[in-house]
Amino acid sequence: VQLQASGGGLVQPGGSLRVSCAASGFTFDYYAIGWFRQGPGKEREGILCISGSDETTYYLDSAKGRFTISRDNAKNTVYLQMNNLEPEDTAVYYCATQFWVCSGSPINYDYWGQGTLVTVSS
Repeated sequence: VQLQASGGGLVQPGGSLRVSCAASGFTFDYYAIGWFRQGPGKEREGILCISGSDETTYYLDSAKGRFTISRDNAKNTVYLQMNNLEPEDTAVYYCATQFWVCSGSPINYDYWGQGTLVTVSS
């Protein structure tokens, strides 16, 4: 099982960024993919998740209305679209997977990607 997060970078406040999570080694269609982040000096927190049945669940209030998640099962890839980014969104963003259902707790996920750094700064 492998998850590869990519697409991070430096973006100005108010800008947008899309990060991707490419998966391999398991039956992608049946698995939920969650996005988490860990800012400097902070604990890892859940942002949102897309289930095996394509249901989206938000775990971070500040992400509502700004972040969206989608999946392309043909490409075994999940995307996190982030709009109107704020300096507080600066963090390493991780994707993780578990079978079918979503969870906001990192301990419930079986496999993790290596993370991609998003820096929001002018």
